[in-house]
Amino acid sequence: MIAGTAGAGKTSLALRWAHQVRERFPDGQLYANLRGYDPGEPVAAHEALHHFLTSLGVPADAVPQDLDAAAALYRSLLADRRVLVVLDNAATVGQVRPLLPGSAHSLVLVTSRSRLSGLAVRDGARRLTLGVLPEPEAVALLRAVTTGYRPVDDERQLAELARLCARLPLALRIAAERAASHPHLRLADLIADLRDESALWDALSTGDDEEAEAVRTVFAWSYRALSAQAARLFRLLGLHPGPEFGLQAAAALAGADSSRTRQLLDSLVGAHLLEQTAPDRYQFHDLLRAYAIDQAQHEEPPAEREAALSRVLEWYLHTADAAQTWINPAEDHLTFPPAPTDVSPLTFPDYDTAVDWAEREHANLLQAVRTAVDAGQDRLAWQLSAVLWNAQFPSASGASWPAVGRIGLEAAERLGDRTAQGLLLTWLGMAYTRINRLAESLECHENALTIRRDLGDRLGEARSLNLIGLNHLRGRRLDAAASHFEQAIAGFQEQDAAHWAATALSNLATTHYRAGRLPEAETVIGQALEAHRALGNQRGEGNILRVLSDVRREQGDAEEALVLAQATLDIALGLRNLRLEGFWLLTLGAAQHAKGQLSEALISYQRSATLHRRLADRSREALAWQGVGEAYCRLGRQAEGADFHRQAASTHRDLGDTWHQALALDGLGSAVRGESPEDARRHWAQALRLLADFDDPRAMAVREAIERRLTETT
Repeated sequence: MIAGTAGAGKTSLALRWAHQVRERFPDGQLYANLRGYDPGEPVAAHEALHHFLTSLGVPADAVPQDLDAAAALYRSLLADRRVLVVLDNAATVGQVRPLLPGSAHSLVLVTSRSRLSGLAVRDGARRLTLGVLPEPEAVALLRAVTTGYRPVDDERQLAELARLCARLPLALRIAAERAASHPHLRLADLIADLRDESALWDALSTGDDEEAEAVRTVFAWSYRALSAQAARLFRLLGLHPGPEFGLQAAAALAGADSSRTRQLLDSLVGAHLLEQTAPDRYQFHDLLRAYAIDQAQHEEPPAEREAALSRVLEWYLHTADAAQTWINPAEDHLTFPPAPTDVSPLTFPDYDTAVDWAEREHANLLQAVRTAVDAGQDRLAWQLSAVLWNAQFPSASGASWPAVGRIGLEAAERLGDRTAQGLLLTWLGMAYTRINRLAESLECHENALTIRRDLGDRLGEARSLNLIGLNHLRGRRLDAAASHFEQAIAGFQEQDAAHWAATALSNLATTHYRAGRLPEAETVIGQALEAHRALGNQRGEGNILRVLSDVRREQGDAEEALVLAQATLDIALGLRNLRLEGFWLLTLGAAQHAKGQLSEALISYQRSATLHRRLADRSREALAWQGVGEAYCRLGRQAEGADFHRQAASTHRDLGDTWHQALALDGLGSAVRGESPEDARRHWAQALRLLADFDDPRAMAVREAIERRLTETT
């Protein structure tokens, strides 16, 4: 690992070196700008890991939400590869350490303006302190940019211009572009202008160091050369929630049409004050963004700043609302005023376009919530956080939204908006369930239920009851779950909420199935399936087909179970939803096992385990291990089967899931029975103790089967 410290310009040098040595790293290169010195939020280690893992072929929805799990997956993928990792603009050791591959095959190049001593002390980094360009190279850079645009300039004057720029590549590039765009001005006059800007900047300078002063001076020099409209756009862009943005967001900030905004952006790109990263996509260097923010604060009247910020936040709000129409059509849209007349939100022609936009703008949407709160715009803060929940792209990390959900909830509380509080508590409860924080999830749903009852919101009350039922179902409190689902169904039917009534019916069917009440489950499945198909709800149809597949398998119809399970998986793949794919693969594996397709079952279970590990869902990963264990045992590979059952039992124990721990121990007992009857009896006895508190028909049947095996083995 090499850690470099330097001022502006280190990035281009690092990337140039990376390009020169690319043949040494046949498995590729990874690059991340950690934005450690950006005026906004730096890139968190988990965010960078998400980017790296998707670049390495991991589906975005399968990246683990837990930082340690994501880092472990990253290191395992790089263990046998030879890769160059470039970590640019790091501010802290904490940003860097989770991104270290952990093997000797790969090399990490870190650039920073800080020394990052911890990397040298603990991680074996070799520090290279980079100075500014030597004068001949600085002059050569100036000549390279200006050649063909100006008469040949005097060498001594070019050297003086380089010194005024502190021989820093970013400042040199901007100064050279200014010189090239004024071919008839003598270089001496341009140098005089630059010295004048040095004096002008003194009033705003913090005087941190000589290099920073030179960079600020060149920025001011280039900025003063812009047209009035381009300069206004430049400083307003400093108000944007993130360093990267699209044309339409820039137009919203400016309060202008897209055509004129594109022209102004082109002029900023030409002056090297912005970088164009894709068609209609732009980003700031962090120093230039800081300068733009400074100019906005000093030159833009407060009322104009507030108006521009409101416009861009409204643009994100209304565009995200349009994306929700495709991404989450079952959810009601928030009610808010139409977009201001000088804001033109996007609309989307189809599902994929909406998902692509939501993925591209996810970081900006998260930051928009924080920006709104910082600006004192609580109404926009809670609405942005709520709309973002429903407009997240399907593979978004489950760990990213809860923080802004809390920010939105606090904003709603400051406004005294109880309806908004109930809504955000609901989304927070669902978000916490996704990351296995079930106690917090239940607390949020119960608080939301109280609010909705106080407000007389019958539909909201039914939704909270349904979500509380799901929490009980996950904890195998089946009677409580069924009671809540039945209350929810009645509430939904009373409110003519067909989609949610069908969803709650599916949940009730799942509850009956898990309790072992197959006739009751089959009756409710028929009602739910008919309702989902009438509504055209593919996700709901897939979910209830999953339950029907399990019922058919237990009824002995393995062929029908397999057909139904494959149909559910096809739906998950069509929805680009890896969370559903991983879960429904468990059903497919069980159907394949019942059909005697053991090799295929192993593939399904192993794929499910891989997906759930990346999703940081340890419970469902352990369920996949149990399936693998059962398949191995049926193949006569009892020792391997025992290992997987042992892993599953350990994980369920850690999660406090006594039901699934008991099932894994039962499987473990059967796996070791031939090798060690005594160990088998011990595992079965422990399973019976864990099952003592469950009294549903399935639990009683499992206990009877284990007791029978104990008797036969004695």
